Formats: sequence, C-alpha cells, structure tokens
Amino acid sequence: MKRKLLFTVLITGGIFFGCSDSGYRLDNSSRLINEPVFMTTKEFRSQKITTRSAQTIKEQGKICFFNGYIYISEPGKGIHIIDNRDPRKPSPKGFIELDGNTDIAIRNNKLYADSYIDLLWFNLSNPERPEYTSRLENVFQYNLPVIDNGYGYDYNMCYSDDKLKDNIIVGWKLAKRKETYYYYYDAMPMADSNFGSGSKNSLSESSGSGQGVNGSMSRFSLYRDYLYTVINNNMSIFDLSKDNPVKAAEDLYIGGNVETIFSYGENMFMGTPTGMMIYSVEDPLHPEYMSMISHALGCDPVVVEDDIAYVTVHSGNFCGQNVNELIVIDVKDVRRPKHIVTYSMKKPKGLGIDNGTLFVCDEGLKVFNASEPQKIMANQLAHYSGMDGFDVIPFDNVLMMIAEDGLYQYDYSDLEKIKQISKIRVGK
Repeated sequence: MKRKLLFTVLITGGIFFGCSDSGYRLDNSSRLINEPVFMTTKEFRSQKITTRSAQTIKEQGKICFFNGYIYISEPGKGIHIIDNRDPRKPSPKGFIELDGNTDIAIRNNKLYADSYIDLLWFNLSNPERPEYTSRLENVFQYNLPVIDNGYGYDYNMCYSDDKLKDNIIVGWKLAKRKETYYYYYDAMPMADSNFGSGSKNSLSESSGSGQGVNGSMSRFSLYRDYLYTVINNNMSIFDLSKDNPVKAAEDLYIGGNVETIFSYGENMFMGTPTGMMIYSVEDPLHPEYMSMISHALGCDPVVVEDDIAYVTVHSGNFCGQNVNELIVIDVKDVRRPKHIVTYSMKKPKGLGIDNGTLFVCDEGLKVFNASEPQKIMANQLAHYSGMDGFDVIPFDNVLMMIAEDGLYQYDYSDLEKIKQISKIRVGK
C-alpha cells in the first residue's frame, strides 16, 4: 500500500499526478482544504436498501443499458430506472436508494453497484423493482467520495487507521488552515510512451451474452465471468459465475490515477490523466501490462472498435492545462499502440463507437463517420448543440446520451437523417 498512498496524496488545492518530476514540496501557506465527514460502518450497513417509485433525476451520472432499460447512477444517491423499450417514450419506473454509489454493471439479470467501500448486488427479475441481495464488505477500502469543489483533501485524516477502523468517509467539509505541509507528488512513468512519434466492439457483443452496456465513463467493466473495477489506482477482480460474487484475486496496483475502463477482445483499455493504458486479461485472474501511450494531461475515456481506439482529452483538471482533443490510435498490436491522428475539439467528454459511426460529447453531441481515421473531422454527420453532454451509449441504432440537463435519445438508423426522438429532464 505504501506506493499507492504516496502516489495519491492530495493535501491541498492542487493535485499532482504527472505534472512534474517526483519529489517533495514544502508549503507554509494558509489555504482551504477538504476535511472528511465520517459515518460509522455500523450505521452505514444498517441502512435499509430499498427501491422506491421513480424520483426526479437531480444530477447526471454513469449510465448502463440492459434488456430495454436504462440505469442512471445519480452520484452518491442511487440508481434511477428508466423503461426504454420504446425509446420515443422513455418512462421512469423506480429509484434504488444507495448512498455512495458511483458505478454500476449488469450481468445475467444481476445489477452490481458500489456503495462507498462495499460492492452490492441486486436481482433484476423485475427490472422495475430490483431486489437487494447482499454485499461484499470493504472491497473498495480506499474509495473516496467525489470532490467537485477544486480543493484537495486532508490525506492524514483520510488514511488514518484509527479513523477508518470503524468509520467510512461519506463526504467533505471545507476548512481553512495555516500550517506547514509536506507533499509527495509522483510523475507516472510512461512505458511505451510513443504518442506523437475487424471485430465488433464489446458493446455489441455484450448485449447478446446477458451483459449490460456501459458508457465510456465507467470504472466497471465485464469480461467472461468477471467484473473488473478500477478505483483509486487499484484494479479489483470479482468472479460472477456463482450465485454470489467473490473477490477472485488480490487487488492489482495500476497507478496513473486511472479513471475509466473499457473491455475489448481480451484486453482492458484504461483512461488515465496522462495516457491510455492497456492490460491483457487473457488470463482473467492475472492481468498483464501491455503498454501505455501518453497524451497531454487531461481527463480521458476510451472506446475501441476494429482495433482502433478513440480517446478524448478534455481540460479542467487540476494542472491547469487547456488541451481538448480527440486522439485516434491503432491498437492491433496492444504491446505497441500507434498514434494515427489527433484532432482539436472544444471540450470533449464521453464517446461511443458503433459500426464506424463515432459519437462524441463535445459542444453538445457530434456524430462522425469514422471509417477513415484521417478524415473524421471532414466527415461530420450531425451536430446537436444547446446541451452539455457527458456520456453516450450507442446501441441498435439508438444513441442514448446523458447530459447536464437531460437524457437525450437519437435515432441513427438513417445516418443522413439522424433525429432526436426523446428527452427526460435532469436537474431543475
């Protein structure tokens, strides 16, 4: 654990992950810092897990599609259930109250979800009223709630063995301090950092095998009978082949502040703030590092189709860079990925690819014919503006996009006449 903890120190309002060389820095200034809000584990696990009637979606989050239903994780609150069997008339049906939830995955009529440090699962025999089954405790031991105010956190309080013995962190409160702090910041080493120098994708395959389809921002991914999660620099592996999941291997330290994971073939493609990382899961319980291709610092999801990876990099991270790009990479040889082309964009986020049609959340939603990587920008098929798109799922000629103000859906069965067919409002 020592390396992981050193790598993720975020003591003040700056986050250091790859911005400069490794080392220590001394700071005597007065500044705001996030102090953790604790809840006892007894109180946390005594809370009743219920599925209520449909609730207003107040904030956008991760999305998953399974058997005609869309599941939307509202950060920290729970999971909204949308009947989408008719995409023209989506109908909210229920809401799973689940504190600390961020990510979801679905396989064989079971929904798996994180709740702070635990993994919970639900029976989806009735998709509108999922039945809570059980949980695995402490499998995401160092999972922390999202910080969205631009300030760092008190490392010593968050990782104190005494504090975490009987408590979990459920939120943050800002405090101002004037003390002397020492920070350790570690530039992630770049292996195979060569940036600049025909099968269907996993989304299409997954539906037919009883698996849900996740958006590109997900930290959960499925391969065979296994669930792979990437949280706080660690990859966890869960065996889903039995009635109850079990943790199948010790956590694997990935590093790089990995943010997203995407399954394609026998590999996991992970987005980090400094590049795309590839691990082979040919041996499912022993993932093997293949390569990493670096890019400008920024948040980046990745999707893959026909041995071509598409990565978006957007600004707004703590290092202050202002790079916004779409990067296209040849990953036929996963040990030696090759940069093909980079395009400037405005502020891209989630993306999806289906049979050569590329969907990117940028200035709303942009749709491209990606059959010729060197001509993607010249082959824009549509642009829908006026919303702040976050992530997408293209499936069976319907594009589902979660945005700041709503869940939008588009019919792309005719690429010359792509049209919006519905919207469910998010937020006020």
